[in-house]
Amino acid sequence: MKLKELLQGISVLSATADMEMEISNVSYDSRSTKPGELFVAMRGFETDGHAYIDKAVTAGAAAVLCERLPEVPAPYVQVENSRRALAVLGANFFGHPADTMTMAAVTGTNGKTTTTYLLKAILEQAAGAKVGLIGTNQNMIGNEILPTDRTTPESFELQRLVAGMRDAGCTHVVMEVSSHALALDRVYGVHYAVGIFTNLTQDHLDFHKTMEAYCDAKGILFQNCDVGVYNADDPWSERLMEGAACRKYSYGEREGADLRAENISLSASGVMFDAVVNSRRVPIKVGIPGGFMVYNTLDVLGAALALGISVENSARVLAGVPHVKGRVEVVPTPGKAYTVLIDYAHSPDGLRNVLSTVKGFAKGRTVALFGCGGDRDRTKRPKMGKIAAELADFVVVTSDNPRTEEPAAIIADILPGLEGTAVPYVVVENRVEAIHYCLDHAQPGDVIALCGKGHETYQEINHVKHHMDEREIVAAYLKKQG
Repeated sequence: MKLKELLQGISVLSATADMEMEISNVSYDSRSTKPGELFVAMRGFETDGHAYIDKAVTAGAAAVLCERLPEVPAPYVQVENSRRALAVLGANFFGHPADTMTMAAVTGTNGKTTTTYLLKAILEQAAGAKVGLIGTNQNMIGNEILPTDRTTPESFELQRLVAGMRDAGCTHVVMEVSSHALALDRVYGVHYAVGIFTNLTQDHLDFHKTMEAYCDAKGILFQNCDVGVYNADDPWSERLMEGAACRKYSYGEREGADLRAENISLSASGVMFDAVVNSRRVPIKVGIPGGFMVYNTLDVLGAALALGISVENSARVLAGVPHVKGRVEVVPTPGKAYTVLIDYAHSPDGLRNVLSTVKGFAKGRTVALFGCGGDRDRTKRPKMGKIAAELADFVVVTSDNPRTEEPAAIIADILPGLEGTAVPYVVVENRVEAIHYCLDHAQPGDVIALCGKGHETYQEINHVKHHMDEREIVAAYLKKQG
């Protein structure tokens, strides 16, 4: 593609590069740059891509797109915002794939993954659509599974992925959109038929610094969609939606919401309620337990309505959907009188949700095993300790993904939330040993909630991901015990 074609829609401040030159690809990491590519220098939080322009040029970059002029001789294109430019480059390079499909996005602190899976099932089974999915657990093209490293890919990779979905015949794409992705322009230029807001509770303050900034990042989505389906019961919704440029559609349990849940019934086997919309009452049943599932179901029903699917048709699909991996997922423990489940809960509200759910059906003790991620918001650590003390009957504090922090230091931040409370707890730093401890000390009727890893099959330590699948750990230990 010629450089001038690649730059369509981008405001160029100055340039020395030949606009007629052919560009083979776009790169933004000098370590992977190949001859003939356009290298995009972006400012990051740990590094600045402008410092690697010389390496990209040495690797054969045909030209450089940058905000600051290169300090080494190189054909360049100077722009005001490299991140937004990268998003437009991706759309141009791959032929604007998002424009050819119906796009749906979900944002919020908790519930994004479950919401996308439920909406994908409804679109496939009630509308006969072929659906691409982009999210935390995995990416999917129909039933084909693709690996993923982050909730929302970098903009150029996102456009590549969406183009692959278009080429595979997908008519719809359902995706999780993180606050990072919105703040860092990873979805810049993508327009959505429907945007969904689940909830907002403390998380990612290491990045956003304040809850207001966190909320405002989420709000960017509703500047770029046709219909905004939002949680009317969430206290942040008013701020989030006040500047929305879309049609607003609310859901909740309170009077006044466009779509309401009434006659709610919760059990170990799932949730049941009546969905009330326009004076119609439709019975809803979903086989995933937890009070939070009422909201995860309402938002899907609202989004499906916005996409032309009736509540009645959605209800038929929801009655048969399976569990989502890593979300209140029961691990087989054959012959044992206790239950082990895995959940991705890694924020205060997420931990509260899963432990409240377990407390509602556990015949014995609610046992909580959890840690906190390193290099992330430290202020949530004692809060999670306090929540565990409030809702669990026994707590095992351990390591999560310590990243570049010392696990003991992270645990020390958690313990003030537990100290001085009546709940008994132990600290077992090694997560595998902590799981073994829970199994060794399990009592009949106990529900052991392994919180924080969910779908993840690794533990990240000093930038290295070590294989760790909690399902395998439980199965191997039980087999060893005979």
